[in-house]
Amino acid sequence: MDASAMVLVADLGKSRCRLELRAGDEVLAAADQHGFPGLGVTDGARMAFELLEETASLLPPELTAHGPSGSPLTGFGAAVAGVEASAESSRELAALLASRFSVPAAVLSDATAAQLGAMQGAPGTVLIVGTGAVAFRFDDAGQLHRADGWGPLLGDRGSGRWIGQRGLEAVVQAFDGGPETSLSVAASALAESPLDLPAWLGGMDNPARAMARFAPLVLQAAEAGDGVARGIVDEACVILADTVQKASGGSGRVAVLGGVANSEFFAALLQKTFASAGIEMVEPLGDGMDGAALAATRRGLLQERYIHRDGTNWPD
Repeated sequence: MDASAMVLVADLGKSRCRLELRAGDEVLAAADQHGFPGLGVTDGARMAFELLEETASLLPPELTAHGPSGSPLTGFGAAVAGVEASAESSRELAALLASRFSVPAAVLSDATAAQLGAMQGAPGTVLIVGTGAVAFRFDDAGQLHRADGWGPLLGDRGSGRWIGQRGLEAVVQAFDGGPETSLSVAASALAESPLDLPAWLGGMDNPARAMARFAPLVLQAAEAGDGVARGIVDEACVILADTVQKASGGSGRVAVLGGVANSEFFAALLQKTFASAGIEMVEPLGDGMDGAALAATRRGLLQERYIHRDGTNWPD
């Protein structure tokens, strides 16, 4: 990519919309807003487009100067939640972005973008551990292999939501006479008494995200020596190793991304568990935003069949 060429890059998830104006590896400006329900909902493409357009308007106008003539932009790459749910909506969003910003646009799933960024277009396995948990692998033929990512009701085992939920379950079990845990004190930051936890959780717009917010407290308790918390974290690591093995096809190497993996304590435990399972943890070369930028500036990628494009004059 020409270091002087500018692209808009977005990561539009269910909880957050991030948008950056980039020139090469340099971030010239950034904006951050709320998320949206996902492309799979009714009129999802229009909702995503309007949010991205609004977020772009927060950038300095002298840098973006969009328009059919004289636009400094060369592309728009958007990693968007719900791409897998609707190819039609994904193509519609790409068309809307290309028309509005007068540049070629690429729309891809947040998971595909994460793998693309972590491996810089090469085949390989990526484990994403945030509120949810999913492992993605692109093989040498560009075919996608996936394990978990089934959401909080059916899967996402070992995720931030899973760890947080197990921690809260330990709190109410301790209240019922089960094993004592320091998590009971930690949970008092959420509700005055364990008796109040069901109402607290039921009042949340997104219970899965609310439970995930308890995961850092579980990790802190485990690191401090709480046996119940440590058991939860150890089990999460074993589960995630199994998820990687199911997706990796025996490749034995994985890059790990996501908020939970940012914990040095958790990352060290995960690496040790992976090593015992014959899995090597490798450093990701980038993140989902980097993957979206790569999709915006290159075509003919290994992951091409999973990228929805619109516009002309794509760079080779």
